[in-house]
Amino acid sequence: MEQKTSKQIQFAAIPFSVGTDGRTRVMLLTSRETRRWIIPKGWPMKGRKPREVAAQEAYEEAGVVGKIIGKRPVGFYHYSKSLPSQEPILCRVSVFLLLVEVVMDDWPEKAERQRTWFEAAEAAALVDEGGLSEILLTAVP
Repeated sequence: MEQKTSKQIQFAAIPFSVGTDGRTRVMLLTSRETRRWIIPKGWPMKGRKPREVAAQEAYEEAGVVGKIIGKRPVGFYHYSKSLPSQEPILCRVSVFLLLVEVVMDDWPEKAERQRTWFEAAEAAALVDEGGLSEILLTAVP
């Protein structure tokens, strides 16, 4: 994919579930290279709506399937994306909530990532992006 602008758009999902105790948990996963805690996200896909891209990335990266809540993002954040043999680019990420219905035992990127459930406040403290922390604290039900 050719990157010519300094700012790109990505779409992401915050996978969440509500336990039998009524407490909400969110799933974070590790990035492939740096092993930082992140949420599933990816580039736009031709013919797919942003919320559909977010759901697809959640399946591929975290092995979860569910329902995107609402048609609009719950928030946006920015981060610096490192790309091979290029200067880092600033990405604007549109974030959707994904109510998890199925957690798969096997998924496309299982061998490349770890995934863990956290309380929203704990997840917010673990991610590096301040804007994502704020979304985790304010948008997760």
